[in-house]
Amino acid sequence: MDPTSSSSLRWNILRQALLRRSDSQSQAEIKRISRKATQGFNLIPCQVVDSSPQSDHSREACVCYTLPITASPKLYLTQRVDNCSDLNDFEISNRYNIDNTGLVCQWPSEEVLAFFCQSQPDRFRGKRVIELGSGYGLASLVIAAATEATEVVISDGNPQVVNYIMRNIESNSMAFRGTSVRAMELHWNQHELSELNNTFDIIVASDCTFFKEFHKHLARAIKMLLKAKEPSEALFFSPKRGDSLDKFLMEIKDIGLHYVLTENYDVQVWKRHETLVKGDEAWPNYDKNHCYPLLIQITNHM
Repeated sequence: MDPTSSSSLRWNILRQALLRRSDSQSQAEIKRISRKATQGFNLIPCQVVDSSPQSDHSREACVCYTLPITASPKLYLTQRVDNCSDLNDFEISNRYNIDNTGLVCQWPSEEVLAFFCQSQPDRFRGKRVIELGSGYGLASLVIAAATEATEVVISDGNPQVVNYIMRNIESNSMAFRGTSVRAMELHWNQHELSELNNTFDIIVASDCTFFKEFHKHLARAIKMLLKAKEPSEALFFSPKRGDSLDKFLMEIKDIGLHYVLTENYDVQVWKRHETLVKGDEAWPNYDKNHCYPLLIQITNHM
């Protein structure tokens, strides 16, 4: 059986089963659902600088990210750190027909995307940029703080995630200098994106190809958002995850877009990957197929 389809099916079954449970059942038993702790490539140093376990927001903490480039400001992101999901998270997922992976953690592919972007400021300078499925928005905030982009739109389909994004934009507003930064709730299956059609020079995204049921809508959104008459590109970082990435790339071709797939795109990322493949206790279950993000550059033209 296709492992990606199986994972997606298990996620949906869990979500439905939890929402059908009786109110008479122990609330302590169903209030939170454990999720795995995440590992990462450790490319951008980070540390928790503020957490309040006794407050109403005990699930959250402020995490400081120190970009490994000269004269770059530190970024402060409020994010979940309790390694749990609430029943409410699944209720919202059902209501909007979305997944809640953006709340789960800061995913390793997002860290790689952020690291890649901060190392290529010329690519983004003076450009209009949008991130799809951004989660807490680390990569977009890095672009806004370190590349002199003209505009950065940080989007996600989950309203809970968008709330975190808005808070993180406000917390780091002094770091953006002349870059315009805003949050946006964006669903890839929206039929009308008139105010955004063909307006972006660059789209960025990480780990957005996992759920196959979203592939067609995602490919369509990319084509609608990219500038059509000027050079433009989408930069996706995604592990292969069985045949999930391959199937997404088929949708890209079917809609008339073009792509280039690159495995070794950054010296430091590749060096860290090779270390993890050989075995590293910091990420003992590291698997290239499921963990290492490939770079996919998508364009309107050959």
